[in-house]
Amino acid sequence: MNQNTEEAAYRRALDWIHSIGRFGIKPGLQRIEALLSLLGNPHRQLQYVHIGGTNGKGSVAAMIASVLQASGYRAALFTSPYILSFTNRMSINGRDIDSSELVRLVEQLRPLVEKIGEDEQLGPMTEFEVVTALAFVYFARKRPDAVVLEVGLGGRLDATNVVTPLVSIITNVSLDHTQILGETVQAVAREKAGIIKPGIPVVTGASDPEARQVIAETCRDRRAPLFYALPSGESAPPGMKSAFAARREIIPEGQLLDYDGFAWSYCDLHIPLRGRYQAANTAVALAALEQLAASGFSFSEEDLRRGLAETIWPARLELLGRKPLLIMDGAHNPAAMRELALSLPEYFHYRRLILVLGVMADKDISMVDYILPLAEAVILTRPDLPRAAEPETLAAFLKNRFPRKVMVEPKVDQALAAALALAGADDAVLVTGSFYTVSEARAYWQNL
Repeated sequence: MNQNTEEAAYRRALDWIHSIGRFGIKPGLQRIEALLSLLGNPHRQLQYVHIGGTNGKGSVAAMIASVLQASGYRAALFTSPYILSFTNRMSINGRDIDSSELVRLVEQLRPLVEKIGEDEQLGPMTEFEVVTALAFVYFARKRPDAVVLEVGLGGRLDATNVVTPLVSIITNVSLDHTQILGETVQAVAREKAGIIKPGIPVVTGASDPEARQVIAETCRDRRAPLFYALPSGESAPPGMKSAFAARREIIPEGQLLDYDGFAWSYCDLHIPLRGRYQAANTAVALAALEQLAASGFSFSEEDLRRGLAETIWPARLELLGRKPLLIMDGAHNPAAMRELALSLPEYFHYRRLILVLGVMADKDISMVDYILPLAEAVILTRPDLPRAAEPETLAAFLKNRFPRKVMVEPKVDQALAAALALAGADDAVLVTGSFYTVSEARAYWQNL
């Protein structure tokens, strides 16, 4: 098969996967369980670290996978959404699935997916369910030592919740996807806590008292040991020992942290990820690795340090250009946007901030109130997805909130080009609002 033919086959495979997206989000495990049964239940052949939560899932997953790899293990990573290529979603030791292998997997699964879609009781599968099944089959064939598995949405009814992991992680809990998960923190926490399995240890970075109560009650009901991992300065629930991470110093390559855990204690850990919130994520990742060590994995201090220092995770306060500064961050809910606004001036110095903003229509648009006070100008746009909010809708929302310059550009590449033209060498351009917006902006930047 020549290169053009391979590329065409890959494009057809992606087109088919994305065509399933028309069925939207349909929480439930019946369809994924039916498909996996037809495939011989490949997910039961592997060991997992299962990660849920509102924000921080990807960063924690990346850290754990990187430490596993540095320690000599073959670490698989399943995450979403992708930033550069669809194949980013499933990787082993930092290497994405090959496009030709993805094509073969699609050819294997497609008739089974269509068969399930014809079942009146099950109905058509969703895109995320199919992608999750593709990952399970791929990983089962490659036999990694551990799979770091990120929840797609919620937890209880998420397609990934068919596994029994070595450790379950709930990074934090705040309001997001309220139309599906519920409009209170307690309701969202119940959905997140749905990944907790009987007897399986749980590590959480949840700081909200109501979320903690739900998680603790679920752990008691399922007799699952519960471990808290928090940034220094936060207090654990009474009577609970916790792991803590404290930021020691901001450095050009990220930050230095100290970790005081359950059995481990380290100073001056280099984390190449920017942001105040990465201290909390690091505490969660290391506390989970402590649980893996208790289950038989082996980590030396040298490997831990190297694994953390080599963590790669794009679109989290990521610096891509310097004159002007070009910063990309996938913040897409109020909690994430608040942390972005707090962290941005800590890590970057600039004269004016030009904001490129594109969000999904089902998100809480008021999240932009956190970042607007930092901006001198805002350029509104939309990623190329049906559920993206129209820039004109955003403009109407900003009308009485932002008295300075507002522009509308219908496409992300046009918006970034306009922002770069508007910015001086001492200014900064920030692209945010959605990982989909960041993905398109990154692709444009890399092709300049």
